[in-house]
Amino acid sequence: MNNCCVIPVVKSPRDYQAFRISPHDTNRLAIVFDPTTANFSLTLCVEIFDIGGKTPPNRHNLAVEMFFVLKGEGRASCDGKTVSIRAGDSILVPPTGIHLIENTGTERLYALCFMVPNEDFVELIRSGTPVELDEEDLRVLRRSDALVAC
Repeated sequence: MNNCCVIPVVKSPRDYQAFRISPHDTNRLAIVFDPTTANFSLTLCVEIFDIGGKTPPNRHNLAVEMFFVLKGEGRASCDGKTVSIRAGDSILVPPTGIHLIENTGTERLYALCFMVPNEDFVELIRSGTPVELDEEDLRVLRRSDALVAC
């Protein structure tokens, strides 16, 4: 039996670093975990889409990318197929799938974004322009809007 104790890494939204990959992008990515903190080839971030915002069409050679919509409404497209998405929906994009996500709602769209393996994703994010998370972002990430008095 191994008596080794593993201490989990715990972060809060104030610890997340956020970036716009390109200066004119209409989405931001807040890094939660990456290969450095996870000691595994994965990236987990929160992708935040401005009203009308979207990703450019993109693909990954090896990585599977998964999204879980936290708040908002939009459309997800992969290889020419498009579906409506909203809070609670999940999207799985296989390697080589050309995909994009766009916000079609009247408020920001928030989605957890997982990529396994990392495939230089976090390095691409960090090469962008650092941005701050505002109070609206922090409210969604802290889920304070979900608290209901007993």
